[in-house]
Amino acid sequence: MPMNLSGKSLLTLLDFSAEEIGYLLDLAASFKTMKYAGVPHRYLEGKNIVLLFEKTSTRTRCAFEVGAMDLGMGVTYLDPGSSQMGKKESIEDTARVLGRMYDGIEYRGFEQSVVEELAANAGVPVWNGLTAQFHPTQALADILTMREEFGQDLKGRKMAFFGQVGNTASSLLVICAKLGIDFVQVGPQSDAPGNRTYSPDLWRVCQQLAAESGATLSVTDSVDEGVRGVDAVYTDVWVGLGQSADLWKDRIALLEPYRVTESVMARANADAIFMHCLPSFHDTNTTIGADIAKQFGVREMEVEDAVFESKRSRVFQEAENRMHTIKAVMYATLR
Repeated sequence: MPMNLSGKSLLTLLDFSAEEIGYLLDLAASFKTMKYAGVPHRYLEGKNIVLLFEKTSTRTRCAFEVGAMDLGMGVTYLDPGSSQMGKKESIEDTARVLGRMYDGIEYRGFEQSVVEELAANAGVPVWNGLTAQFHPTQALADILTMREEFGQDLKGRKMAFFGQVGNTASSLLVICAKLGIDFVQVGPQSDAPGNRTYSPDLWRVCQQLAAESGATLSVTDSVDEGVRGVDAVYTDVWVGLGQSADLWKDRIALLEPYRVTESVMARANADAIFMHCLPSFHDTNTTIGADIAKQFGVREMEVEDAVFESKRSRVFQEAENRMHTIKAVMYATLR
């Protein structure tokens, strides 16, 4: 059923109802079908968007650029050195300038407060491409991937997130709570160096949402308990983009027990899939991967290469689905 999301910003999925999220996912699936069939869908011809990147990215930038061009829009990309935002010009003033030139603004950077301030002052839709707190476009792509695997109704399905809490895990917690998907965080629960857990406020809100949708949300430090009955096993890098390399020693010691291995996947449901938001350190074919192997003797970090490259892996399907879901968000909020 069509919904009117025109003019709405995507800052966090907490601001969208389950029905609105479902509408965006249905729209994304339609756009994916059109893309594969070669059906033109330049529905936003004449509009222009700007991408503000304080953190670089492959998937987010390409998804927004290709999605916008497919919809007929013009795109301006501003990398970390191409904008005066926060340096010579306030975030508020930057928003008011860009909002007079562009129909929509994407922000990818650090604090959630920045994307919220942009949205409060721009007068046009603002989309969160990633902050330290949330990664909503990733979560939408992840759920589209699960729909393609298990069907449109995911109520009662179960996802396990292996590792420590970050922006992706927080957004997955929200969307699972909204849609009735069981969610378990599998990782260290102690107050150990470098460990992060969900904010009490977010956890409380999501438990309330889960009570309404029928989802169960839980945390455990037991791999056996966490992977039992799971349909999707998810993980993320142990040290994120922009974080200090000094964190690696503590994170490796903390999170090695939660590496996603073939043994872990064997304990999940027989048709369980592996998911990752990428990039991934599953081998030593990157400079960071090679450096970590040299320093600490660890050749596979958050996931074994055998799992990453297995038939159960859906990581590149997820990556592609970033484009389709982002296209849906832009169309729904700009049309």
